[in-house]
Amino acid sequence: METSFSPLVVVAASGLMLLGVMTLTSFVKLSVVFMIVRQAIGLQQVPSNMILLTLAILLSVFVSMPVFREALNAVNASDLTFDTVDGLVAIWNAAVAPFQRFISNHIDPEYIDFFTQTATDLWAGSGIVGDPDDFIIQLPAFIISELTEAFKIGFLLYLPFVAIDLSVTTILMALGMQMVQPNIISVPFKLLLFVYVDGWARMVEGLLLSYQV
Repeated sequence: METSFSPLVVVAASGLMLLGVMTLTSFVKLSVVFMIVRQAIGLQQVPSNMILLTLAILLSVFVSMPVFREALNAVNASDLTFDTVDGLVAIWNAAVAPFQRFISNHIDPEYIDFFTQTATDLWAGSGIVGDPDDFIIQLPAFIISELTEAFKIGFLLYLPFVAIDLSVTTILMALGMQMVQPNIISVPFKLLLFVYVDGWARMVEGLLLSYQV
């Protein structure tokens, strides 16, 4: 099947793909955890946002590679056309189905129940009832679940660095060096700790394995 695409369609498709990578994969949790760790170490712009977001995107694609392949195979096997609205909707449904199964495996049941009930209350009188299997309900529940998990992980990763900050501050006060900024001393020690325990590798390994089904 040969189909010609206008530049507008290509741009729209690219935007949807980027949006999909950011919302239907592990991107939210990975990017938030990376930025929390950077803040905990005390480095405001190192690594830069671009580096952290790029790493989060690459790792998200890595985690979801089987899902991307399944979606591509579903679209290729559907033998649908891009020339009509119905065809585009059918292709969208075929491509999204594998991602919907992926996010449903990583949603906290508490949040899916919350959004289902909230949707039923908000949509009252419209004839629409919230359904846990609806994609529009699963997607926000998945993102909130990912944010919650990211903050839990970030909290645990933050604790060792807080301990170093408190230790350095206490020592400086005991030595009568209140005028010295604790960050000047603590940041090198936090970097040393992070490198010594192979922080990046261990953190990434734990994050990736959290999506193992």
